[in-house]
Amino acid sequence: MRHCLPFFLLLSAIVQLSGCAAYRNYDEEMQQTIDQMAKGDLNEALYVLKVNNPWEDKDLLYYLERGAILSAGTALPKSQEAWRTAEQMIIQREDAVPSAPMKLLTRFGNEMGTMLVNDKLLRYEGYDYEKVMLTTEMALNQLADNDFDGARADIKKTHERETLIARQRERQYEEAEEQAKQQGIKLHYKDLQGYPVAVLDAPQVIELKNGYQSAFSHYLAGFTYEALGERTLAAPGYRQAIELRPGVPFLESALRNLDKPGPDDDESEVLIVVQSGFAPARSSVQVPIPVRLNENLTIVAPISFPVMLPDTLTPPLTHIVVDGKQQKLTMINSVTDMAMRTLRDDMPQIISRAMFRANMAAIGQAEKNQRDPSKASLVVTDPDPFEEADTRTWRTLPDKTLVARLRLKKGLHRVRFPYEGAEGGLTVRVGQSHQLLSLRVFLYQGFFIGSSWLFPETPAAAVMAPD
Repeated sequence: MRHCLPFFLLLSAIVQLSGCAAYRNYDEEMQQTIDQMAKGDLNEALYVLKVNNPWEDKDLLYYLERGAILSAGTALPKSQEAWRTAEQMIIQREDAVPSAPMKLLTRFGNEMGTMLVNDKLLRYEGYDYEKVMLTTEMALNQLADNDFDGARADIKKTHERETLIARQRERQYEEAEEQAKQQGIKLHYKDLQGYPVAVLDAPQVIELKNGYQSAFSHYLAGFTYEALGERTLAAPGYRQAIELRPGVPFLESALRNLDKPGPDDDESEVLIVVQSGFAPARSSVQVPIPVRLNENLTIVAPISFPVMLPDTLTPPLTHIVVDGKQQKLTMINSVTDMAMRTLRDDMPQIISRAMFRANMAAIGQAEKNQRDPSKASLVVTDPDPFEEADTRTWRTLPDKTLVARLRLKKGLHRVRFPYEGAEGGLTVRVGQSHQLLSLRVFLYQGFFIGSSWLFPETPAAAVMAPD
C-alpha cells in the first residue's frame, strides 16, 4: 500500500509528478490527431494537437508530432523549426551533467518515483529510435527541397547520435544486469502470464542488430554523399545499410553501381521515398505477478507492462507508377520493428521497476490481511489508479519506408500511387543530376512533399493554413 511508505519516499514521487500532464492519456489524445490526418485534414490535426497541449512549456513530443504533421503538409520550413526545437531539447538533456550530489538526488528521485508509481513520472526523453529517425526525417525534408548540403549536416548528426546511443546502451545494459542480480530478479518477459510475447520474438524483430540503427538512414546518407560527388563517403553508407538489412538486392545494387558512370547531362538519378502508415501505439496491459513474501505466503499483484500496437489501417504499398510504368517499391525500414526491438531490449529494466511495485503492493495486502483476517486475500484487492504503463511515444512518425530508384530524363513526369482517390497522380519537375521525390501516405491519403512537385494540382487538404 502506498500510504504505508515513509513520507520522504512519497514526497520524492510527488516531486517527480509534474502536474496533471504526467497522467494524461497520451495515446487517446494522439488518436484524435491521427484520425484527422487519416481524413486528410492536416490543419485540423494540427489544431487538435495544440488543444491537447495547452501549457506554455511544450514537451518534446509536441514538437516531434508538430514537425511530422507540417512535413506531411509540405510546410517544410515550419516543420524544420519544430524539429530543430525538439533536437535542441534532446541535445540539452544529453549535455546536462549535474554535480555529483544533485546527480545522485535526481537519479534517486527518478528511480523511486517510477518504482512507486510508474514510468509516466519520468520526463519524456524520447526513445533511441525516435532520436535517430528525427535527424533522418530532417535530412529528408532538406532533400525534398534539393538542399543536399543541408541534408549532409543532419546526416552527420544521425551518425554522431548513433555512436552516443551505442555507448549509453552498453552502460545501461550492464547497470540493469547488475541491478537484477542485486535484487535477485529472475523474471523474464517470456514468463509474464498473458503478455503478447510472440510480437517481441518475431523473426523480423530478433534479426535487427539493435533498435535504433536504420538501414534507410544509412542508405540516405549514401545517396546524399553520392549526389555531392563524395563517393568515398557514399560507400560506407551503403555498406552499413546492407549490414543492417542483408540480402536486399536494392541496397546491394547501390554499392555495386557506385563504380559505374553517373547520369548524363540531360538525365537525373531519382530516388523515390514513400513513407507509409504511423509508428505503433503503446498501450498498457496488466499482468499478474506472484510475489513470495516468505516460505508460506505468496501474494499476486496486478502490474502493468507496455505493449506495442502496430498500425493496421494503412494498406501495404508495393509499387508506384511513373509515366504510366510500374516501379517496384522496396521496404528498407520499419519503425514498428525498431520499436518492438527497443521494447524487447528495455524489458529487463521495466521488469526491475515493476517488481519493486509488485513487492510493495503485496506487502500492503499482507498488512491488510493481518488487520482483517476475515477478508484475507492472496491477490491484491485494492486497485491502484496509478498502475498503468507509459503509453507515450511519437505516433505521427512514419512507419514503413519504401524506396525505388530510377534514371529519368530531366523535365516533367507523372507520378501516382495505386490508392483509391489517388489515381490521377501529380506532375513532378526533375532538373537535378540527383533528385529525391518524397511522398507521405496514411490510410488512403497521399501527400507529395517538397519543391519538385507542381503544387497547383495538390489536393487542398495537403496545403497547411497559416498558424
